[in-house]
Amino acid sequence: MAKYEKIADDLRARIRAGEWAPGAKLPSETPELTAHYKTSLPTIRQALAVLSAEGVVDKVHGRGNFVRKPRTVVVRTNERHQWEKDRARQPEETRQQTGATEHDTGLSVSDLVFHAEFRETEAGEGLASIFGVPVDTVLLERTYRTRYRAEDEPFNVARSYLVYDMVKANPDLLDVSLEPWPGGTQNQLFTIGIELDRIVERITARPPTAEETEDLGLKVGVSVFVLQKVSYDTDGRVVEVSNVTMPGDRTEMVFTTPLNRW
Repeated sequence: MAKYEKIADDLRARIRAGEWAPGAKLPSETPELTAHYKTSLPTIRQALAVLSAEGVVDKVHGRGNFVRKPRTVVVRTNERHQWEKDRARQPEETRQQTGATEHDTGLSVSDLVFHAEFRETEAGEGLASIFGVPVDTVLLERTYRTRYRAEDEPFNVARSYLVYDMVKANPDLLDVSLEPWPGGTQNQLFTIGIELDRIVERITARPPTAEETEDLGLKVGVSVFVLQKVSYDTDGRVVEVSNVTMPGDRTEMVFTTPLNRW
């Protein structure tokens, strides 16, 4: 094992043992760490770079290295869809009490900051094929970013697509000022007479784009999960497609599959 790796292991262990609390500044690279580990400045910087890539420490230019504060973890389960469906026809007062993000994070509505953007767009070949509509069909694209009030970056970036001619039956669904909508998309679809029958999710992982790195506040080496959610109504028609980009360092996905007994 290289010397910088041994130093990184030691610093990591000391942080986990509570020698430095989250948000605390580590000893300076020089002269403290170089003297303590009896090594050169480049070796210390290599060790700190390892911890930075792991998300253990944050390097702040001109200030030093700080123990990274734990980020809020989002636990996303496939049981959330039935939970949302069960709420879709509840009174508005009930639906306002909690939403999917609160369900996934354990936070309350007052803990969260919501941001939504709506725009009309045309279906390219990919979305047209999924929806089963002609290319260039007008879609409503909705982009959602929700963050914990105590943090700067959103939990994820979700882009949801609906066929414009379908949702315009309820003009409120085109009004971004009404977001966050109590009961979410399933209640929105319920207002135009649509009940979901099933949801198909496909998950891939990849390196983030430069835009995603900035948007989600990702550290070097952190990948993203990309979840595509396709919602079908009771007639087998695709009524919504969502692409959700989630940071790999603070997203946990749990899938529970009930099995029929023999």
